[in-house]
Amino acid sequence: MIVRPATADDVPRVLPLVRALCDLHAARDPERFAVRADVIERYAAWLPVRAMDARSVFLVAEEGGRAGDAGVASGAARIVGFAVGTIEPEIPIFWVPECGWIHDVYVAPEARRGGVARALVREAGARFASMGVKQLRLHTGVFNEAARAAFACEGFRPSVVEMLKTVEPSPADARPTTDPARGGATPHR
Repeated sequence: MIVRPATADDVPRVLPLVRALCDLHAARDPERFAVRADVIERYAAWLPVRAMDARSVFLVAEEGGRAGDAGVASGAARIVGFAVGTIEPEIPIFWVPECGWIHDVYVAPEARRGGVARALVREAGARFASMGVKQLRLHTGVFNEAARAAFACEGFRPSVVEMLKTVEPSPADARPTTDPARGGATPHR
């Protein structure tokens, strides 16, 4: 298994893993992780930008050798995992002005328990550190004990607890509006 920077050409092979990640989260906590119907199209547009952005990390883990390596036929290497992250600003009251956010880490089920997630996270951390980032952050579902254990092995610790509450709109909020940002077309007074 190797971990390497992803390219725009890798995106079509990463998208099934993105779909699996979205499905995994939505199945475990649909209220928190329901995604838009066009999530794959959004990732298809977003990931190539991450591959070219000097302030992003987009990595893939491959098994079976790399196409072009000695004795490896074209297409023989299979992407079994990916990680993607960006440098994000912090609010100005904290000591760290920005941090590396690892947005997604996913490993195909048949490749799990072999250190792939840890290798992806370790390499993402090294790349962020080379950019001068002083702190890494990520979210993981409370249901995902294996991921939390892998992240802990790479030096991550629990820091904050995100809490969720779904609220129903009040009757006043449900009235039609002319504000296009709220999806309305007719006035209310």
